[in-house]
Amino acid sequence: MKKKQGFTLLEIMLVVTIIALLLGAAIYKLGGNVEYSRHVRVAADVQGINTQLKLYESMNGFFPTTGQGLQALVTQPDTDPKPTRWYQLYKEPPKDPWQSNYIYISPGIKNPNGYDLYSAGPDRKPDTTDDDWGD
Repeated sequence: MKKKQGFTLLEIMLVVTIIALLLGAAIYKLGGNVEYSRHVRVAADVQGINTQLKLYESMNGFFPTTGQGLQALVTQPDTDPKPTRWYQLYKEPPKDPWQSNYIYISPGIKNPNGYDLYSAGPDRKPDTTDDDWGD
């Protein structure tokens, strides 16, 4: 009789355990990169939104008010001050990496001669320690 060759259950479990440990270590190492990439995305989004807000201001002589918000870049505001030359600059208001709206305040608290623009961060609550200003 010939002896059948194959893997034992113990050998298979040992290989699966080693693979799981390697995957766990890789995921742990990449965890910090995810947060870093979210910060980089916020910085890029804030820079892009700043560009659109400056375009809005150059066409109209003023930034949207806090009440009009970033929605003024999507739909023409119907509250004062109404823009005289309005163009749709976004199809929808941009969202941060946590799928929340960016916080826009005009005139700003941090920038009283301009506006404040930032992400509320992972807790999705403005004015907390995890706010991301994109700088």
